Amino acid sequence: MGTNQNKSQRILLAGLVCGLVAFPAATEAQTSESMLLRQVHVSELSDVKPTDWAFTALQSLVERYACIAGYPNRTYRGAQAISRFDFAAGVSACLDKINEILASGLADKVSKDDLAKAQRLQQEFAPELSTLRERLDSLERKVTTLETQPFNTLTKLYGQAVFGLQGIFPHNYDIFPRNGIITPNETRRGTNLTFGYNFSLTAITQFDFYGRSLLLTGLRAGNITADTFFTINTANFTNLGYEGNTNNFLTLSELSFRNLVSPNFAIVIGAAGVSPTTVFRGTNPTESAGQGPISTFAQRNPILFLGATNAGVGFDWQVTERISLQGVYAVGNPSAAVGSGGLFGGRYTTGLQLVLEPANNLTTSLYYLHSYTDFGDIGLSVGDSTISVFGGLFNTNAVGATLDWRIAPTVSLGTWGGYTSSYGTGVVRGTVETTNWMVYLNFYNLFGRGNLGGIYVGQPPKIVSSNLNIGNVPAFLSGLPLAGGQPASTTHVELFYRYRLSDNISVTPGIIFLFNPSHTATDTITIGALRTTFTF
Repeated sequence: MGTNQNKSQRILLAGLVCGLVAFPAATEAQTSESMLLRQVHVSELSDVKPTDWAFTALQSLVERYACIAGYPNRTYRGAQAISRFDFAAGVSACLDKINEILASGLADKVSKDDLAKAQRLQQEFAPELSTLRERLDSLERKVTTLETQPFNTLTKLYGQAVFGLQGIFPHNYDIFPRNGIITPNETRRGTNLTFGYNFSLTAITQFDFYGRSLLLTGLRAGNITADTFFTINTANFTNLGYEGNTNNFLTLSELSFRNLVSPNFAIVIGAAGVSPTTVFRGTNPTESAGQGPISTFAQRNPILFLGATNAGVGFDWQVTERISLQGVYAVGNPSAAVGSGGLFGGRYTTGLQLVLEPANNLTTSLYYLHSYTDFGDIGLSVGDSTISVFGGLFNTNAVGATLDWRIAPTVSLGTWGGYTSSYGTGVVRGTVETTNWMVYLNFYNLFGRGNLGGIYVGQPPKIVSSNLNIGNVPAFLSGLPLAGGQPASTTHVELFYRYRLSDNISVTPGIIFLFNPSHTATDTITIGALRTTFTF
């Protein structure tokens, strides 16, 4: 072929490899201009001028047979080089269109000269046309398979094993600082060094080819308990994030179904593993019991644990590129048919979270939760979670916010704050208010890729006001008839460094200082831990 002929071929068929097609029916071409190509009049092609040598050829092929399509932006990209397969695809499209015209009894619409050109092109490009037909046949077989087998399940397993060596350093601790004297039955001198494990295995089953329908099944077993000493609320201040004691029995930790019903809206439903902490998006990227901070308190704002729920429904809506909204309704005892259980008869939590990303390095979340709880505990897991010594039924409203600012590529500064207001609805009457806060620094890739250092300073949930008629926690601890709030404030200081030995193994030493533990003026508690995490 000569130079001019090669130029005309490039102008006619350039870009076919990018998806140019000729639609046999206008209804297909006009379905969606954003997703499908549309046919255009040759005079609309902005990069082809009437003075070009190939203009007449284009006009003949496109306007008479409509066998070549242009791009939606009215260009043809004629300067783009093509291969023999690209050209053969265009020949095939024109042959199909001419055969369609002949089959409809309109032979007089096709000139003998056009037929002769088409036959010569067919002979010259016979090998390429044969290969293209084989590719089309293979594609049709795959499409047929997709149509006949819409539920092609695929399951992947993800596991994590955490081994923890931890202990509380010797100290004196006045549990009931009513008289300022530490009596023998109030003295603590630390705990023995303990060693245990926490193992979790999650199976993610995909029910379609696009990952829009997922079933999550999780199993967990463990025997780690860092602090076995129990008094009113004491152990809540020393909880470690990777703790979990199932007495070495394998238990169900997750059974939920997640479905992407549209490109920006997903729903969650589950009989286990559904709560605000699993439905709401995490603002702090280091939230992880096996890879992030050591303590439970440093994982996330404690009010997200409100209600201690584990089953329910939720949604995640990507409103815009930088705004998302999550919602959840979860219950604590969904399987109980009578008493304080079921979907609406026992403790529950409902809430919304709005996540905003005003800049690429700044993320903030605002959340509101409401819960109904019993036994005088509002389920915060850390700090003053128990708000009544004698139990009771409570409705709780909680608000909070978290902010994470990536001030440098390897450093982030974050903070959160939370407030709860609970009022008794049974024998125990009155209102209890708590607050908590945290400020943290994360150092990514510290002394090596994949490493993480962290400094966390905050106050666990603290009762700042309580006017219950009976069962006041501050009154119980201080010995006063009625107390407005706790006698002191606990300050939680945590330092940790995660060293990544490999892509699947990390070791994290950490130390925690609790000044004025249990919000009482008593000796500082120091906790040391060495966490080793295996992932697979």
